[in-house]
Amino acid sequence: MIAQWCTENGIALSPLENQEEDLVTNNERKSFSELFDRISSSSNISEKRQAIKDLRLLTKRNSSFRAVIGENPDSISQMISAVSNPELESNSEVLEDTVTTILNLSIHESNKKIIGDDTKAITFLISALQSGTMEARSNAAAAIFSLSALDSNKAKIGESGAMRPLVDLLEHGSMTAKKDAASAIFSLCKLHENKSRATKSGVIDVVLKAISDESLTDESLTILALLSSDHETVEEIGETGGVPCMLHIIKDDQCKRNKENAVAVLFSICMYDRTKLREVVEDENLNGSLAWLAQNGTSRARRKAAGILDKLKRTIHKTHYSC
Repeated sequence: MIAQWCTENGIALSPLENQEEDLVTNNERKSFSELFDRISSSSNISEKRQAIKDLRLLTKRNSSFRAVIGENPDSISQMISAVSNPELESNSEVLEDTVTTILNLSIHESNKKIIGDDTKAITFLISALQSGTMEARSNAAAAIFSLSALDSNKAKIGESGAMRPLVDLLEHGSMTAKKDAASAIFSLCKLHENKSRATKSGVIDVVLKAISDESLTDESLTILALLSSDHETVEEIGETGGVPCMLHIIKDDQCKRNKENAVAVLFSICMYDRTKLREVVEDENLNGSLAWLAQNGTSRARRKAAGILDKLKRTIHKTHYSC
């Protein structure tokens, strides 16, 4: 989201320097191997639990340790298989540690493909989204967001059924979990096929409610603006009270970015659904919010507001507004 905002506003980000792969030492390779031996082979459940916790801590604080996974791509499946042991899989702390380890590993760029290609990783994260503690669910959403930087992973994650539990977390999670879910949904929906999956999973109702409650306005509007390029989604936004919600943001919200996203959504509604124009005209006659935004908004907001006003004028002149 930050990168997209910087791009749209002409702000250049410094290129990321990924030097992790060159920093792996033999000691780290040895530690990694010993940890996975304890996780995979030990018959002592307490030792397994401690090894998983140690791995979580090492992958959190040691950036070069995260690079070791590239030399051992099967390690993810080994770890997941180990925690699927009946004596471990019901342990909430083990689940949190395992999910967070995958999150930590996913930060390393070359690991995103390794984890995405793993036969068990995405399914495991989705399972954690559905039944883990709030921390596990939040970190699973964060891991999905991290992995979804790759388009190939976006497709796999969407096809694997992640959208519905993400939307559920967006609705019912803690504030931190909601933000992680929102970031994951936004990133996944950059792939067109995932937009319809999000819509079918009920995301429109959830984000409109969040906007009305003023609980997650920025993130919800960003998701709606992205989804509004999809015709089917725009229809649902219009049918579920999206027009008055967007008009309210345009009129009363003090954040220029929120106004910009709201008018972008409203523009799509007006282009796709002529039956909503009357509602927009009535509000504009009363408040003049679009005319104000066409003069005072961001460059994108001004374009969208002007486009809506032009659409309203042409429709009124053509039909005398009989619709």
